[in-house]
Amino acid sequence: MVITKTSIAGTLESSDIMITIAPGEDGISIDLTSTVEKQFGRQIRSEIEGALREIGVTGAKVTAVDKGALDCAIRARVRAAAYRAAGEKNFPWGGAGRESAS
Repeated sequence: MVITKTSIAGTLESSDIMITIAPGEDGISIDLTSTVEKQFGRQIRSEIEGALREIGVTGAKVTAVDKGALDCAIRARVRAAAYRAAGEKNFPWGGAGRESAS
């Protein structure tokens, strides 16, 4: 997936994270500001990078402003911002218990 424009997902509310993704060179750069960075900064960065790699993003500049988001919220915000930034219209919803509409 190629990031072609800047996109944002998330809020600055407590227990959330605001992710901004912009086009970048090869590699993923992450600028993180977090209220819990000393305790969980490494884990937050790992979740951001893992979510991007899962959907095939290899080059992006990510700015993350975390307010104590859980890992699942971090991954959801990263994926949403990435799909928006790539101009994808068909988000691949899925997971356990989801049936496709026929």
